[in-house]
Amino acid sequence: MGPLTTHSADHPSPTDQAEGDSPGLQIRPPSLADGAAMWRLARDSGTLDLNTSYAYLLLARDFAATSRLAVRDGEGVGFVLGYLRPAAPETLFVWQIAVDASQRGKQVAGRMLDALLEDLPQVRRLETTITEDNTASQRLFASFARRHGASEEITELITGEHFPDAGHGAELLHTIGPLHAGS
Repeated sequence: MGPLTTHSADHPSPTDQAEGDSPGLQIRPPSLADGAAMWRLARDSGTLDLNTSYAYLLLARDFAATSRLAVRDGEGVGFVLGYLRPAAPETLFVWQIAVDASQRGKQVAGRMLDALLEDLPQVRRLETTITEDNTASQRLFASFARRHGASEEITELITGEHFPDAGHGAELLHTIGPLHAGS
């Protein structure tokens, strides 16, 4: 993916998995036209590693099958970016999740993940990386594992020393599986 600098699941709201209702929410694959909204959601989160707008446009186009956009009243209010790992095509790597502040507490992040898994019956494992201080993402993915009756293993993947820019925390690999079609 070139020089993109983001990592998955950075800082969704701690209440993304709280009880809440989201009538009128549509979850669908993004299109090229949605890339700008995805960039704005990432920018406005204030916590995500922001890529160029060009990157979000390309990712929305080229990884639509493994990504999802949450839409309410015609506006993008959340996204999940993912891809199937080339060396392990039964593994979905979730790279980045963002939810608009107006939608937090309505289970939008969890619903996008569930919708994505439902549309990818070949996926048996989900991977993501999360920094040690990102408890919101840790809770989101632990909840996902429980909902799908899967275990979650956490191992070191990318240390702070791997990053060329100072101050970036280590990215711990969270592997969730086994996942089953329709789970």
